[in-house]
Amino acid sequence: MIRLDYRSVDSNIIGNEHGLNIQEEFANYKDTIIRIIADLNQRKDKPGQWLQWMNLGYNEETVWYVKEYASMVEGRFDNILVLGIGGSALGGLAVTEALLKPYWNFLTPEQRNNFPRIFFLDNIDPDSINGLLETLDLKKTLVNVITKSGSTAETMAQYMIVKDKLEQELGDDYRKNIVATTDKQTGVLRQLADQEGYKTFVVPDDVGGRFSVFSAVGLLPFALVGIDIDEIIQGIKDMDLALKNTDIFENIAAQNALIHYLMDTKKGKNISVMMPYSSRLKYISDWYVQLWAESLGKAYNNNGEVVHIGPTPVKAVGATDQHSQIQLYNEGPNNKIINFIRVEKFDTILEIPKIFEYTGIGYLGGKTVNDLMNAEADSTRVSLADYSRPTITITLPEINGYNIAQLLYMFEVQTAIAGELYNIDTFNQPGVEQAKNYTYALMGRSGYEESATEIQNKMFAV
Repeated sequence: MIRLDYRSVDSNIIGNEHGLNIQEEFANYKDTIIRIIADLNQRKDKPGQWLQWMNLGYNEETVWYVKEYASMVEGRFDNILVLGIGGSALGGLAVTEALLKPYWNFLTPEQRNNFPRIFFLDNIDPDSINGLLETLDLKKTLVNVITKSGSTAETMAQYMIVKDKLEQELGDDYRKNIVATTDKQTGVLRQLADQEGYKTFVVPDDVGGRFSVFSAVGLLPFALVGIDIDEIIQGIKDMDLALKNTDIFENIAAQNALIHYLMDTKKGKNISVMMPYSSRLKYISDWYVQLWAESLGKAYNNNGEVVHIGPTPVKAVGATDQHSQIQLYNEGPNNKIINFIRVEKFDTILEIPKIFEYTGIGYLGGKTVNDLMNAEADSTRVSLADYSRPTITITLPEINGYNIAQLLYMFEVQTAIAGELYNIDTFNQPGVEQAKNYTYALMGRSGYEESATEIQNKMFAV
């Protein structure tokens, strides 16, 4: 199992002004955490609670259909192209970057065990889209278009462009190169998929995009490139069992949720930095930023009161960002809690040659880069403690599907618990929806004419 080390937020380590008396706080909130965890597990099967993501590890039917489809198309395509944005892409990008061999898309087919390359078009920059489409042989590309609503402007614009190019190159056969992941019954993409005859997978009801990585949204791309989704599912199940424990002294998601909440509300640490010490985990930080920001940044609490709360997530990667951010974290405002992710055992070992022994760098010879990476993580944690800066360390025994699934699911449950502590709706996103509606208006979508006039007036006023 992954491990959580919270010693460097304790007042015994970083002092009373910036630290917490952890054992005392755990005891103070023991009953609150019991209530929150029990309530989440009681509500998860009720429609409209947006907690169905807690059941995704037990959806054997989806796993079976995903594996069947992946087997059917195996060997037919050189490339997988995922069209999506936000939760439709970040989870898939985070997990594939972590679990596939580094530089996967540059490897030969033999080095990839004849599985396809995978690309995520997660933005609408025209230069990036044109550049990728000019590079890929679309005839040998399977396109997975992902949007729950079926009307996400960015994703549907990408889909329209790619569909048109596929049809030009393949004629009526282009349909075999598209698989859609969308709502079971409603939405524009569901309508088009049924009309066009695409193979489809379902984004379940009551699963928000940022919590959808373990639905077909993520499992399908994973299976298509040969990632063992059974291992992922087992990791979710085991972590889910552990996190059903209502004892805060045993539940790592509850511990980290409470620590972050108290650091924000009691100690003014309203910035949460996610800093994995592994390049393979760098997109975990991107995924975490969306999960934390959209879930916890809210104007109103559940009582309808204006609160404007929510910690600000920041992404980083070690050891790279020791040379770009740590100066600020050590000597700048003491308003952050830094989350390190540390890997005990890397897949490979890289030894530093014993050369230049007569110089100031000779001490590195004979050591490994593995030793150096974890020494950087440990020394940075201790250095931050010297400056009374709180840190959390999450340790993965190694990077594999089981541990990555545990990590992401733990963060999801941690976020749900934190939302209850803040007394806000963790699963809505009204601030995002307003910008979406303005986009529809500016792009001339029917029914948004009044909004178009309103936003034009506001733009000119600015």
